[in-house]
Amino acid sequence: MAALAPTAHLQLPFFDAAHQQLAADLSAWAAVQDVDEQDDRLACREWVRRLGAAGWLRHCVPAEFGGVRAQLDSRALVILRETLAFYSPLADFAFAMQGLGSGAITLAGTAAQKSRYLPAVAQGQMIAAFALSEAQAGSDAGAMATTARFGANGDVTLQGSKTWISNGGIADYYCVFAKTDPQAGTRGITAFIVDADTPGLDASEHIAVMAPHPLATLQFADCRLPASAQLGELHGGFKLAMRTLDIFRASVAAAALGMARRALALAVDYAQARPMFGQRLADFQLTQAKLGEMVALIDAGALLTYRAAWLRDCVGTEGAQHAQTYSAAAAMAKMVATENAQRVIDMALQMHGGMGVRMGNKIESLYRDIRSLRIYEGATEVQLLILGKSVLRASSKTA
Repeated sequence: MAALAPTAHLQLPFFDAAHQQLAADLSAWAAVQDVDEQDDRLACREWVRRLGAAGWLRHCVPAEFGGVRAQLDSRALVILRETLAFYSPLADFAFAMQGLGSGAITLAGTAAQKSRYLPAVAQGQMIAAFALSEAQAGSDAGAMATTARFGANGDVTLQGSKTWISNGGIADYYCVFAKTDPQAGTRGITAFIVDADTPGLDASEHIAVMAPHPLATLQFADCRLPASAQLGELHGGFKLAMRTLDIFRASVAAAALGMARRALALAVDYAQARPMFGQRLADFQLTQAKLGEMVALIDAGALLTYRAAWLRDCVGTEGAQHAQTYSAAAAMAKMVATENAQRVIDMALQMHGGMGVRMGNKIESLYRDIRSLRIYEGATEVQLLILGKSVLRASSKTA
C-alpha cells in the first residue's frame, strides 16, 4: 500500500522523540498482527491479550501501577489510537476501553482499588468497562434512573439498567455511575466498581450494531456491593465521569484520524491502479482535487487534535481557566476530526465506485466504523454546546 502509515505529522512541534519512536514501534507491531475479527467479542479479548502482552496497555495506567509514565500522557494516547485505528478499528476500541474503563480508578480510586485493578488492566489480564449511559440518559447524564441505596452496615444496593455499554458482557469489571440522591440531578451521582461476577448483575443482553464491537445492556437487580466499591467522593460521580471523558476525548479524534488516513491511502492506491478511459483514475483532475480535499480535511482535524493533547500535557488543566481551555480544545478536536473523517471516508468510498460498497472491502468496513465516533463520548451536537458556552464565558469576561 502506498504511504501505508504516513508520519510527516509526527514531525510537528507537538511531539518529542519519544512520541515519534512510539509511533514507529507500534506501527511495525500492528502491521503484522492477524486477528480474526468475525466474532467481535472473541476478537476484542484477543486484542486486549496481545496489546497487554506487547506492553501497549501500559500507557493506560500510571507508572506506580505498571504504566509507562507517572501520569497519563495525552499525546501518547493520541498516537496510540491513531496508529491502531489505521490498522484495525477494533484494536483501537480494545485499547481505548482499557483506558476509559480504568480512567476513573486512576483519577479517584483508593490505593487498594488502584492496586487491584490497574496492574491487571495494564497487563491485559482484566477487561475494563465504563457504564454511564442509559436508555433515557445518554447526553443527559442527569436523567439517569439507576439508583444506589446504602444499607445500615454501609453496603450498597444497585437497581436499574445501563445500556450501550462498550465491553458489556466481556468485561471483568464495570465503573458504574448511579443516583445516590435521586432529586439532585447531576449533583446526586456516585461511582462504584462492580465486578462482573457480582450477584444481581446481568450483562448477557448483547447489542448488535453496524460496526460490530462488544456492546451490551447491563441489568442490576438487588445488586449488592461492599462499601469499599464506592469510587471517589459521595455525589462526585458526574464530575468524575466528565474528567475521565475529558482525558480521552482528544483520543477519539485521533482514532478518527487513523481511519481517515487509512481511507486516503486506500483511495490513492486505487486511483493509481484503476484504468479508466485510456488513463488512470489518478490522472483526472477531479480525482486529484478530491485527494487534495481529503488531505486538507485530515490535516485540519490533526492540528486540532494534537493541540488539545499538547495543552493537557504541557499546559495542564489545573484551575478553572486552564480546564475550560482544554475542554473547549478537546471538544473542537473531537467534533472536527470525526466529522472530517466521515467526509474523507465517504469520498474514498465514492472513488472506489461499486467496489466501495462490497461487503468485506476495507473501505466499506471503515464507512461503518467511523459513524459511531460522531456519537459516542459526546455527540457532535454536545461538542457544539461546549464550544458555544465557552465563547459566551470568554465574552462575558471581556465585556
